[in-house]
Amino acid sequence: MPRLHLFDLDGTLLYGSSAPQEISRQIGLEAEAVALDQAISAGRIGPPEYAAQVHALWADLREEHVAAAFEGAPWLSGIKDVWAEIRSNGDYCAVVSLSPSFFVERLTAWGAHAAYGSRFPALPFSEPVDLAGILSAAAKVQIADRLCEEFGVMRADCVAYGDSLSDKALFETVPVSVAVNADRHLAGLATHSYVGRDLWDAYELVRRSL
Repeated sequence: MPRLHLFDLDGTLLYGSSAPQEISRQIGLEAEAVALDQAISAGRIGPPEYAAQVHALWADLREEHVAAAFEGAPWLSGIKDVWAEIRSNGDYCAVVSLSPSFFVERLTAWGAHAAYGSRFPALPFSEPVDLAGILSAAAKVQIADRLCEEFGVMRADCVAYGDSLSDKALFETVPVSVAVNADRHLAGLATHSYVGRDLWDAYELVRRSL
């Protein structure tokens, strides 16, 4: 039976950062984005409030800013190699993130079979954000189930990689998980734990145990 590898983005594939922070840096608003990330991580605001505030923060955002943010982001090394290996084994890999889909979906060019993020209006923004399209931790599980159906696998065949509270529900749902540079919210939940900057080393923990 093929396996489905599910990757978080912020703090997992991105080392010590998030897509909103990297995007905001391009328009000189990184400090504001860091403050919003801290607020949602601490549970002071939820995904809808976060999305509304970041939408307002990005009033001057353009596609070229997103492209530069993606290119210059602090990615873990080995992402393309890991996904190529997963594909060569006949398995599947997907990214599911609360960050904007216009950033997350760029990872399909690196080898992800699918990439899901929160839906924002087209850039530059001329419409309000539709909060129905903003993902939550529970939505990650729902998307994982849809991907299982699409790829013909079961929850029992899934591996999750994440770092924070938004990954907790998924870690509690699938049988194998890897905490990557994780915070206290995943303590005791993960099958494996990895600290470092090379995704291959994190993937190797799974590969050796299967």
